[in-house]
Amino acid sequence: MSEVKYTEDHEWIRIDGEVGTVGITNFAQEQLGDIVFVELPETGASVGKGDQVAVVESVKAASELYAPVGGDVVEANGGLEDAPDTVNADAEGGGWFFKIKITDASELDSLMDEEAYKAFIA
Repeated sequence: MSEVKYTEDHEWIRIDGEVGTVGITNFAQEQLGDIVFVELPETGASVGKGDQVAVVESVKAASELYAPVGGDVVEANGGLEDAPDTVNADAEGGGWFFKIKITDASELDSLMDEEAYKAFIA
């Protein structure tokens, strides 16, 4: 089973070998409200931990998505461009934003597990 970690900025990363799938948490999409637009990173982009990599806009606000770890973007979820509301419907599943090839797995150690994240948002 793949491991999921969380950031204090409400991103999640599901780790599958050396690739992580990244999106925003259900809590984040609830705070944002109806999502109307997403801006995704370019495939092949190299990003550092904490770099802004995507933007999500709702009827309430625009919010940046930051890389939970450094690496190279290997895939962006192009389906979100036509159906950004997928993030509202399935934030921690089909509403993922991008996949990243992780360059330094030790960066995952600073992220929260599900239990810690639940305590963080409580």
